[in-house]
Amino acid sequence: MKFGIDRLLTDAQLRKPLEGKRVALVAHPASVTEDLTHSLDALIAAGINVTSAFGPQHGLKGDKQDNMVETADEIDPHYNIPIFSLYGEVRRPTEQMMSSADVFLFDLQDLGCRIYTFVTTLLYLLEEAEKHGKSVWVLDRPNPAGRPIEGTKLIAGHESFVGAGPMPMRHGLTLGEMGHWFIQHYRLNVDYRVIDMHYWLPEGPGLGWPTDRIWINPSPNAANFNMARAYAGTVMIEGATLSEGRGTTRPLEVLFGAPDVDAKAVLGEMQAFAPEWLAGCALRDCWFEPTFHKHAGQLCNALMIHAEGPQYDHAAFRPWRLQALAFKAIRRLYPDYELWRGTDFKYEYTNDVLAIDVINGGPSLREWVDDAEAMPGDLDALALADEAAWSEEVRDLLLY
Repeated sequence: MKFGIDRLLTDAQLRKPLEGKRVALVAHPASVTEDLTHSLDALIAAGINVTSAFGPQHGLKGDKQDNMVETADEIDPHYNIPIFSLYGEVRRPTEQMMSSADVFLFDLQDLGCRIYTFVTTLLYLLEEAEKHGKSVWVLDRPNPAGRPIEGTKLIAGHESFVGAGPMPMRHGLTLGEMGHWFIQHYRLNVDYRVIDMHYWLPEGPGLGWPTDRIWINPSPNAANFNMARAYAGTVMIEGATLSEGRGTTRPLEVLFGAPDVDAKAVLGEMQAFAPEWLAGCALRDCWFEPTFHKHAGQLCNALMIHAEGPQYDHAAFRPWRLQALAFKAIRRLYPDYELWRGTDFKYEYTNDVLAIDVINGGPSLREWVDDAEAMPGDLDALALADEAAWSEEVRDLLLY
């Protein structure tokens, strides 16, 4: 199969509209060709007039390990072009940045989750391209989480840099398809093109991520596609006092880690309360000691997710519900546990709102966890309606 970048480089007709144009590239470390050449190097070697480059959260180099760490603008030492940060002084490209090129090539590997900020970076670029009369091309890449859709939709008033619009947590689209949804939903009038993939089969071998392509971290903590599959659930731990495994070698592949929570007991409570939500993966209790971040230097008991191997069932695995269930089990076992980070923690620079509500796009999940009377069917009813609505809304936008 071929990703968008590979098709652009091997098809002169696809590149022809770029002749005589100044071109910008939005990229990160996973922006590589089939032979692992970085897209910036490959485009310049192909004779494309690249006049600027842009890095999203974690930077063009992907060197900012922790979350919410900003990157500065710089000049590329090899090509002497500006490298603009879209996660530094600004999140939205400025007029000066937009003036650096005519066509913006967007070549970011995504995880298929609303909160992964590359989605919002695409929206902001499209909006600014409309204002300034620029063109945006998405060089499409696979959604490693595949087509499954899960979670409640973000509700009005909860938009943020991790919430670009009313979509569920696990949206099931590629970024090329997402660009079409943004244009449709926000009624954007922008010159937009997708260089689509050839022969990507969302339900084929790899179930989202093709087995013949090497995985490269699109961000420092996205180390493999087990993490990519689990992320639509485990990212919510960033709004909790529990550890998501940052400061270990397997971040965001655990349902929780804490020095004062019994993982076996939590798993037992999960199995008793909503056993059907554990389907499609294997869970294993384990221990870790984070070297930094939450509970640094403390021995934590945890539940590890294995969304791979013989226990993995692509259709049955529902990470958003699984994570909600882990929170619920902890609340039922430890009713007074200080589970949620407070409003003093400004998640993605929001004010006076709990991080868990920013992440989930509204308060419904937190309220369900904290309501002693709430049952699995209550949360299921909310999610099922939103999932069905989203599936219908994007049906005609699917390219694969």
